[in-house]
Amino acid sequence: MILVTGATGNVGSEVASALAAAGHPVRAMTRRPHEARTPDGVEVVYGDAEDPASLDEAFRGVDRAFLMTSQQVGTAPRPTHDISLAAAAQRAGVAHLVKLSVYGAGRGDDVIDRWHAEAEAAVVSTGIDHTILRPGRFMSNALHWAPMIRRGDQVRIPFAHRPTAAIAPADIATIAVSALTTDEHRNAVHQLSGPQVLTPAQELSIIGEELGRHLQLAEPSLGETRAGLRRSGMSPEVVDAVLNRAVGSDDGAQVLPAMPGLLGRQPTTFADWVRTHIDSFAHQENDDRQEREDVH
Repeated sequence: MILVTGATGNVGSEVASALAAAGHPVRAMTRRPHEARTPDGVEVVYGDAEDPASLDEAFRGVDRAFLMTSQQVGTAPRPTHDISLAAAAQRAGVAHLVKLSVYGAGRGDDVIDRWHAEAEAAVVSTGIDHTILRPGRFMSNALHWAPMIRRGDQVRIPFAHRPTAAIAPADIATIAVSALTTDEHRNAVHQLSGPQVLTPAQELSIIGEELGRHLQLAEPSLGETRAGLRRSGMSPEVVDAVLNRAVGSDDGAQVLPAMPGLLGRQPTTFADWVRTHIDSFAHQENDDRQEREDVH
């Protein structure tokens, strides 16, 4: 049995779907199982990283697991959700863990680096065979713009001219599935990227081309961005780290040559990703619900 945590997220849902499509037994863990939409044959279970008993039940009979959490950096003194998941996997005797981390985790010394370094260490310290995946920016971040695009042509995007080599969640899932179902990635750490370097402004232009519309960029000032991040609940230390990374670093702006080999194909381009998700930008329904989900 393969357990997928964060199974309703952008990456977790792709992992669960790909495993199910390949005929593997899959258990999807979520805090809201009644809201989960999963393929036929996927077992959906309740699990909460703050409820150890629920984790023990979710990991029961599992031999491999995909680990990810949505716990925001700085909301606790330590990455308690990752620590709890790793401990539950160890108690259950899981044989292989695939951990979704972030690009360049642990290389620096800001609060984000320290958080993700400790999260990875929680997995490694179990002694369980593992694979660490460190993707850069997700192409699906563009979905945060969807409500604005559905309402009109002006779209506010922070750091709109900061280049990144964004990656499609489905490409991350492809590598995760390979790590979960073969021995090819045992105890490996993979930095992951997309196939091209684009700014959010360029991504917005591609979305406009696919929609046949002229979308207009409005970039908030750094002061406005800082205030917005603080309103979202981020601590001042985390906000400073985010801003410093955005304006003082080019991490994640490199196309990594190993990606075609890891995927067994060429990575998904941003235009291809947009075409797959075009309905998210074109439809007018459920905007109020989407806006609530986009507020972190």
